Amino acid sequence: MSELSSQATRMEAIGGTYDRWLLGAALALAAIGVIMVASASVALAGDPTYYLKRHLVHLVLGVGMAIAAMKVELRKVEEFNKWLLIGCFVLLLLVMVPGLGHSVNGARRWVRLPGLGSFQMVEAVKVLYIVWLGSYLVRFADEVNATWLAMIKPVGVVIALVAILLMQPDFGSSMLLLGITAGMLVLGGAQIKRMLLPILLLLPPLAALVILEPYRMRRVTSFMDPWADQLGSGYQLTNALMAIGRGEWTGVGLGASIQKLNYLPEAHTDFIFSVLAEETGFLGVCVVIALLALLIGRALWLGMQCVDQRRHFSGYVAYGVALWLAMQAFISIGVNLGMLPTKGLTLPLISSGGSSVMMTCVAVGLLLRVSWEYQRAVRRQSWRVAGGLDDAPAVPADEYEPAITPAPLSATAVAARMQGGNAVRGTSRLQSRVEPSFGELR
Repeated sequence: MSELSSQATRMEAIGGTYDRWLLGAALALAAIGVIMVASASVALAGDPTYYLKRHLVHLVLGVGMAIAAMKVELRKVEEFNKWLLIGCFVLLLLVMVPGLGHSVNGARRWVRLPGLGSFQMVEAVKVLYIVWLGSYLVRFADEVNATWLAMIKPVGVVIALVAILLMQPDFGSSMLLLGITAGMLVLGGAQIKRMLLPILLLLPPLAALVILEPYRMRRVTSFMDPWADQLGSGYQLTNALMAIGRGEWTGVGLGASIQKLNYLPEAHTDFIFSVLAEETGFLGVCVVIALLALLIGRALWLGMQCVDQRRHFSGYVAYGVALWLAMQAFISIGVNLGMLPTKGLTLPLISSGGSSVMMTCVAVGLLLRVSWEYQRAVRRQSWRVAGGLDDAPAVPADEYEPAITPAPLSATAVAARMQGGNAVRGTSRLQSRVEPSFGELR
């Protein structure tokens, strides 16, 4: 017993390492963001460095929050899954409180925080919701694959959140939450053919929201032919396209953009990609896209490795953050290139924006924590194998398993599993997990 105790002590001393590729990509994007915010905002205020200083303050705060997230055990975070969901609704409803929430350009999405100015609550909700949904997929792993009810529950939750967002209104973040939910459900085991019905049912009301709201419809029509009303509804997009066209292969040089000089609206936030393209050209655009692809791809790889290692909660968190960053970057770049209708979504880690910058940093901190715990588990397993300790109870029981006991299988789920013939693999010591099924392909 004393030998096993000493072995367990040595096991506890083994830590992990943070993913260098992930950290390097995030730092590089943040550095490019600082440079581009400084360049794009130089003509927007009396003080040329006003927006740069604000961006740096928010970035420093975000780094501090990311470091805090990197120090917290994910299994401890998972224990608060219900409170995280409640927090999502509370944060979105705070903007409706008189005297606390305030409007900008007709949208009531912000809350005034002492010392921080305005904070967009939906940015924090994205992080909390991803963590909650990851926990839900762990607790109802087999149910999500086998029954309609377990799959529909998170869809109902996100519809309730979207309803609040549309009251603000925030159509872009609403679509983002819906996309994250669909992606995580599929990666968590829901069958694609079952996902089609909720998607088809949601399409008509979403289309009606666009058609019945004049300003949204103008964005669609201007996106299809921005040059038809160059000085009206197509003003933003035409100036963005002119900026991108001027950049050509190598750009006009840092600080030499013309479109940022009060021609291109929101040059330091929503349309910073156009300024980047104008000043650094096609080569600079390729560098930024490559760094985003590295960050997102590494997050997806981490998620896959964690799921293979039976650390499903960590894997789902990594998947969720990767989906969020990928969708937001795709929409932001697509809007700047005229591929998508105009939406108010920032380019992750590049655009100026207090709440967006800080919560993206928190998301990166969560990814780094996932990588640290994954590497710790790999090192401990290697140490056990090298020492011939495969049967030694050296690793704590909750090291590889979720802290929350998975929900028991219903009779329907058991029957579906018996009939489905899916490949199974354990997600806990008590029950086996049905792997994701893509239609009839096994």
